[in-house]
Amino acid sequence: MILSTTSSLDNQKVSQYMGIVTGETIIGANFIKDFFAGIRDIVGGRSGSYEKVLREAKDTSLREMEAQAKRMGADAIIGIDLDYETVGPRGGMLMVTASGTAVKL
Repeated sequence: MILSTTSSLDNQKVSQYMGIVTGETIIGANFIKDFFAGIRDIVGGRSGSYEKVLREAKDTSLREMEAQAKRMGADAIIGIDLDYETVGPRGGMLMVTASGTAVKL
Protein backbone atom coordinates (compact mmCIF):
# COMPACT_ATOMS: atom_id res chain seq x y z
CA MET A 1 0.00 0.00 0.00
CA ILE A 2 1.34 3.40 -0.99
CA LEU A 3 0.77 6.22 1.51
CA SER A 4 1.27 9.80 0.33
CA THR A 5 0.55 13.31 1.48
CA THR A 6 0.41 14.45 -2.16
CA SER A 7 -2.76 14.44 -4.27
CA SER A 8 -1.13 12.41 -7.05
CA LEU A 9 1.65 9.86 -7.44
CA ASP A 10 4.49 10.10 -9.96
CA ASN A 11 4.11 7.63 -12.84
CA GLN A 12 0.84 6.29 -11.38
CA LYS A 13 -2.66 6.96 -12.66
CA VAL A 14 -5.63 6.85 -10.32
CA SER A 15 -8.30 4.64 -11.88
CA GLN A 16 -10.85 4.91 -9.08
CA TYR A 17 -11.41 7.14 -6.06
CA MET A 18 -12.83 4.88 -3.37
CA GLY A 19 -13.54 7.39 -0.63
CA ILE A 20 -12.18 8.97 2.51
CA VAL A 21 -10.43 6.77 5.05
CA THR A 22 -9.48 7.73 8.59
CA GLY A 23 -7.60 6.48 11.59
CA GLU A 24 -7.91 7.93 15.07
CA THR A 25 -5.85 7.38 18.18
CA ILE A 26 -6.30 8.87 21.62
CA ILE A 27 -3.45 8.18 23.98
CA GLY A 28 -2.74 9.37 27.50
CA ALA A 29 0.51 10.58 28.97
CA ASN A 30 0.99 9.68 32.63
CA PHE A 31 1.94 12.08 35.39
CA ILE A 32 5.59 10.92 35.54
CA LYS A 33 6.06 11.87 31.88
CA ASP A 34 4.29 15.17 32.63
CA PHE A 35 6.65 15.82 35.54
CA PHE A 36 9.82 15.17 33.54
CA ALA A 37 8.48 17.10 30.54
CA GLY A 38 7.87 20.04 32.89
CA ILE A 39 11.48 19.90 34.03
CA ARG A 40 12.64 19.85 30.39
CA ASP A 41 10.47 22.90 29.72
CA ILE A 42 12.34 24.75 32.47
CA VAL A 43 15.90 23.65 31.59
CA GLY A 44 15.41 23.21 27.85
CA GLY A 45 15.85 20.20 25.63
CA ARG A 46 13.60 17.69 23.98
CA SER A 47 11.06 15.51 25.75
CA GLY A 48 11.86 12.01 24.56
CA SER A 49 8.92 10.48 26.40
CA TYR A 50 6.41 12.79 24.73
CA GLU A 51 8.05 12.30 21.34
CA LYS A 52 7.73 8.53 21.75
CA VAL A 53 4.03 8.81 22.65
CA LEU A 54 3.41 11.16 19.74
CA ARG A 55 5.16 8.83 17.28
CA GLU A 56 3.23 5.83 18.62
CA ALA A 57 -0.11 7.63 18.22
CA LYS A 58 0.76 8.75 14.66
CA ASP A 59 1.86 5.25 13.63
CA THR A 60 -1.28 3.69 15.10
CA SER A 61 -3.53 6.17 13.28
CA LEU A 62 -1.78 5.52 9.97
CA ARG A 63 -2.02 1.73 10.44
CA GLU A 64 -5.74 2.00 11.25
CA MET A 65 -6.36 4.15 8.16
CA GLU A 66 -4.35 1.77 5.97
CA ALA A 67 -6.32 -1.24 7.25
CA GLN A 68 -9.58 0.50 6.35
CA ALA A 69 -8.29 1.22 2.83
CA LYS A 70 -7.17 -2.42 2.38
CA ARG A 71 -10.65 -3.64 3.35
CA MET A 72 -12.03 -1.40 0.59
CA GLY A 73 -9.60 -2.93 -1.94
CA ALA A 74 -7.49 0.21 -2.37
CA ASP A 75 -3.91 0.25 -3.66
CA ALA A 76 -2.93 3.60 -2.17
CA ILE A 77 -4.00 6.48 0.05
CA ILE A 78 -3.34 9.96 -1.26
CA GLY A 79 -3.76 13.42 0.24
CA ILE A 80 -2.97 12.19 3.75
CA ASP A 81 -3.40 14.77 6.49
CA LEU A 82 -2.37 14.35 10.12
CA ASP A 83 -4.02 16.38 12.87
CA TYR A 84 -2.89 16.58 16.49
CA GLU A 85 -5.03 17.80 19.40
CA THR A 86 -5.01 17.60 23.15
CA VAL A 87 -8.26 16.45 24.71
CA GLY A 88 -9.67 15.56 28.10
CA PRO A 89 -9.33 17.23 31.47
CA ARG A 90 -6.39 19.67 31.44
CA GLY A 91 -5.42 18.41 27.97
CA GLY A 92 -4.07 15.20 29.48
CA MET A 93 -4.65 13.09 26.40
CA LEU A 94 -3.33 13.35 22.88
CA MET A 95 -5.54 12.69 19.85
CA VAL A 96 -4.01 12.02 16.45
CA THR A 97 -6.25 11.75 13.40
CA ALA A 98 -5.03 10.60 10.00
CA SER A 99 -7.26 11.04 6.95
CA GLY A 100 -6.83 10.59 3.22
CA THR A 101 -8.43 9.34 0.03
CA ALA A 102 -8.31 5.62 -0.77
CA VAL A 103 -7.66 4.97 -4.46
CA LYS A 104 -7.14 2.18 -6.97
CA LEU A 105 -4.21 2.65 -9.31
